[in-house]
This record gives sequence, C-alpha cells and structure tokens, in this order.
Amino acid sequence: MPEPQGVILPEPSENAIFMVLRVRDAAGSAQPVAKIVARTPALTARLGALDRRAKLVSAVGIGSDFWDVLSPGRRPAGLRPFAPVSANGRGAPSTGGDLLFHIVSKRHDLNFELALKLRDEFVEMVEVMDEVHGFRYLDGRDLTGFIDGTENPKGKERAEVALVGEEDREFAGGSYVVTQRYVHDLKKWSVLSAKDQERTIGRRKRDSQDLSAKAKPPTAHISRVTIEEDGKELKIVRHSFPYGTVSEAGLFFIAYCRTLDIPQRMLERMMGVGGDSLHDHLMDFTRAISGATFFAPSLRMLSLLTGRGNR
Repeated sequence: MPEPQGVILPEPSENAIFMVLRVRDAAGSAQPVAKIVARTPALTARLGALDRRAKLVSAVGIGSDFWDVLSPGRRPAGLRPFAPVSANGRGAPSTGGDLLFHIVSKRHDLNFELALKLRDEFVEMVEVMDEVHGFRYLDGRDLTGFIDGTENPKGKERAEVALVGEEDREFAGGSYVVTQRYVHDLKKWSVLSAKDQERTIGRRKRDSQDLSAKAKPPTAHISRVTIEEDGKELKIVRHSFPYGTVSEAGLFFIAYCRTLDIPQRMLERMMGVGGDSLHDHLMDFTRAISGATFFAPSLRMLSLLTGRGNR
C-alpha cells in the first residue's frame, strides 16, 4: 500500500486549519500550482522539525474539476463533485473548491505558519474560498456539549475505512474527502433540556454512551448516520473540529473515506431524503453553509502531479 498523506490516519490533535481554495486560472496555473502541492509534505516536515512534539501533519485534497486539469485521463474512479441535498427547508449546498489544505498539530502557531507559507507561495494564483481555524473544545466535544467522533474507527481499522485499496490500484493509498461547514444556533440549542438534547443526539451527554434502543428515537443524529449493510456498519474517518467566535460558531466537518457513497447516504438520511421521510433533528439547530469533495492522493501520487507522471 502506498503511503498516505500524514494527516489522514493519526487521531485528531488539538488544533487544525482548513483552507479551501479556488484556482483563478486553472489551465494557465496548473503546473506552478501542482509544484506547490507536490512540495507541501516536504514543507510540512521542515516546519514540523521546529518542534517534533507538536506533531505537525498535513494533507492536500484536489477537487474533481481541477483534478482533470492536473491529470487528464488519469482519475480516481469515485471522484465526483459534492452532490447538494435539500428537503423541507433543510439543505446541504455544494460550494466546491479546487484545493483543500488540512493542517493539524498541537500548536496553532505552527499550523498558522504553514498556512501562511502556502498562501504566500500561491501569490495571486488562488482565491481563498473558506478558511477555518479549528480547536479542541474541552475533552473533545462539539460546541453542543457532546463528545464528537465517539464511533471513529481505531487502529488498523482507520486505514481500512479511509484508504483506497485494490479496487482502484493506481490510486491506492489515497482517500476521498468530504468537507462541510456547519453554523450552530447555540442559543436555540441551549433552551433544550439536557434530556431533550440527549434524545436529539442519541447519546448521554456526560459519557457519550448510546441511549437504549427504547430511549433513542429514529430521528436522533446517531440513528440517522448509523447505516448497516449486510450486517456491517458503514464507516468513515472523521477529523471534524469546532470553530468560531462569540458571534458565529459551529463545526467544520471533514471525513476521509474509501468511497464517497457512504457520507452521501449519511447526509441524505440526515436531511430527510433517505427513503423514510425522517430527518436528523440535530439539523433543526445547525445549518450547512458549504460542501465540497476532494481526493487526497498518496504521497507518491502527490509527487507525480508536477507533470512527470500525468501524461
């Protein structure tokens, strides 16, 4: 298996920066942009050497349209644009993006230094569509007060869930990426009793234990995103982070997966188009304002994007 990019398999750290970029002149800037993308792992390693305890890692994702510019004729089999979903006033828009930079470490200043250096290298070739600075909140909780990522795969299972394998051998070691930014209505959420909050999520607040089958409604968040097929639960590797200010706050959702079909099915069930007309009641307290998909190639494939390997 080719080596994946550094941010994908480790457990999430304490600080993250997410940048979604649009390349202004995709055809004209393809080669200089590709060279910056290919150098990103080396730049990350160089800055990470300033404090190895901080464990600075990164990943670069490439959007569907821009992938075809960089590598015409050689394309991950399952890469496609984000499919928007809407139902009864709830929505998950598709806002797209050509490049995603996902930067993580224990030190926000190192994350910021890497983001600055990358932005400086691009000069005017790109436009920043979204930039989110995420942080670990309390003991790993979302701003709703519930622990996030309780069911995230552990150990070797993370690679099995996140990484493309023999089904698309040329792109093995890469991973499909889904990103969404959610803005929470924390004032509205805070009005709910603790019991109603737990029923909305499907877990106990204090220890993240699942509610009993009797106590957990089919509209709970956990009920909507838990999907079983042939007796096996379909999983993704989440790296989501809370973000925000006192004026606007929410969650930057990001997941790495072997196929985009799984997060798409989860999203459809959350929004109420999953076939049973039920929706995730957490969506009554938060709204998605962005949505994009990318492919994060293996380190080897990333190094080939300078033009040597995409002819």
